[in-house]
Amino acid sequence: MGGGWVAGVTRARAMLSRCLGAGGAREVAAGPTLDDAVRYLGATAYRHELRPEMSLSDTQRAVSEALLWHLRVLAGWQPRSGAEAVRLLAAGFEIANTEQHLRAMEGTGLPRPARPYRLGTLATAWPRISRTTSPPELRAALAASVWGDPGAESPAAVATGMRASAAVRTAAALPEAARWAAGRMALLVGREVFVVGRRLAEPAARRAGQLLGAAAVRTASFADFRQHLPVIARWALDGIDEPAELWRAEARWWERLEQDGSELLRGSHWGSGPVIGAVAVLSADAWRVRGALELAARGGRPTEVFDAPG
Repeated sequence: MGGGWVAGVTRARAMLSRCLGAGGAREVAAGPTLDDAVRYLGATAYRHELRPEMSLSDTQRAVSEALLWHLRVLAGWQPRSGAEAVRLLAAGFEIANTEQHLRAMEGTGLPRPARPYRLGTLATAWPRISRTTSPPELRAALAASVWGDPGAESPAAVATGMRASAAVRTAAALPEAARWAAGRMALLVGREVFVVGRRLAEPAARRAGQLLGAAAVRTASFADFRQHLPVIARWALDGIDEPAELWRAEARWWERLEQDGSELLRGSHWGSGPVIGAVAVLSADAWRVRGALELAARGGRPTEVFDAPG
């Protein structure tokens, strides 16, 4: 095994010291005010983008920016294939930037961050996308990139199309993450079709079919959708009988991500596995901290939801 992987895996394991963990998240959630939670985070690896008297959304954004910085640092220590794995798993940041850019062009009036996420080497098509000046131009830029044509120009269609594309590419390139990608696709389709009531644009439906099977994507009821899911994706919806319960499945997906990531980190393997595992654990930790901040903003409530998965 080359020295690049030795350095990359060593850095991946060292990055875990930046996680708050379940105990730290409980401390954040127990804060009687959001300011108390922010002060607690000020002594952690999430501190860099935090400022006094930030709103909840800005504080959660700061946590996401800290995660992105950690992933950029991690990618910088990897050989080419390891850096590409981190880039694939960090695709959500480029999706968020694209959504924000599109909504700004459409003049929706929705509040948005002052700047996009700074992707650095984790960008794929963002430099070109960021220069587009109209929804048709943005769609064309996506179609000419690895993201592919989302099938429509609305923010919802673009976001769904990009998420479906990311899931398919992740499953194909990273066997260790294929179960996460398939489960994520099941949640995406379940939410779009059976909660929002919005059919997928044709390109997104085709990509979803690659992971979930055409029969699942074509179903008209949530029960049939669950029944037709392949084993690699069905776990994400086990025990979920109604679309309104998908929020529970979302939380379980993050718990599985952390659990599987931890298992990938335990071995002595010098390769992509521990790097993928580190991205998973770092990402799950940031998700949990964002949730803890919301609880703090509501008055502070420590809760068992922050227990580490067994």
